Amino acid sequence: MRRCEQPACVWRTRAAAPGGGGDRGFVTAEAAVAVPALVAVLAMLLWGVGVGLARQECADAARGGARALARGETTEAARELALAIAPRGAVVEFTREGELHRVVVAARSRGPNALALPVAAGASAQVEPS
Repeated sequence: MRRCEQPACVWRTRAAAPGGGGDRGFVTAEAAVAVPALVAVLAMLLWGVGVGLARQECADAARGGARALARGETTEAARELALAIAPRGAVVEFTREGELHRVVVAARSRGPNALALPVAAGASAQVEPS
């Protein structure tokens, strides 16, 4: 540690010293680069979460539609149920293979045209005995 021998000693930093350039202005320049980069990373994370949520909504809708068909409800009732759960603009497809009902729900995630990704999920359920 440095000691000041004189009673009226004033320490000066390089930035405050006359003629010493120092680091003045670097924090502003770093913030001008870092803040937009952090905002871009946050936006990408939120977009990714939105795509994951749209995919999960499709999976929930497919499961609900498959269960409704397995219980013996009509195709239209199962479609209405699946569309109520699915994201806006979703398409629901049904197939039946013997005792197995399959439902596929496809939609686009939220976002601008270029960032709206297609997402889909399927589910199947065996016909319940009546």
